[in-house]
Amino acid sequence: MPQLSFLTPLGPLTLSEEDGAIVALDWGRGRDQCETGLLLAAREQVQDYFDGQRPGFDLPLAPFGTVFQRRVWAALQAIPPGETRSYGDLARDLGSAARAIGQANGRNPIPIIIPCHRVVAGGGRLGGYSGGEGPATKTYLLDLERRVVGRQQGTLV
Repeated sequence: MPQLSFLTPLGPLTLSEEDGAIVALDWGRGRDQCETGLLLAAREQVQDYFDGQRPGFDLPLAPFGTVFQRRVWAALQAIPPGETRSYGDLARDLGSAARAIGQANGRNPIPIIIPCHRVVAGGGRLGGYSGGEGPATKTYLLDLERRVVGRQQGTLV
């Protein structure tokens, strides 16, 4: 499986590709490095995201997971950059339990690109995050997106 690692403000990340789609984004450096056209484009989009030039992504994705997990991950992609939804909101939208949403969210194999960081606990509490440095990483990503969206809308955030 082709992989490409690169540095970000959150440390090294590794993208993985299979059959012409991104299947994973992992924290840390991968072992097998390969510069495919898709991995180079994905790296560029992720770097633009961290540079505040891109609030979202336009990449072919094929995360491995159950039908339910893929439904949750699709719902995550519908959350606009700079905004959040609660586990309860997603549970209501998908006819599920908040706990099941949280479990699917935690198993997201393509974090950042599939924005699991946009899901918060009830009452707007931050909640957990399984990537990077945990909640500090989640806060960083949410703040980054709010600044980018605010700049695009001509407001300071």
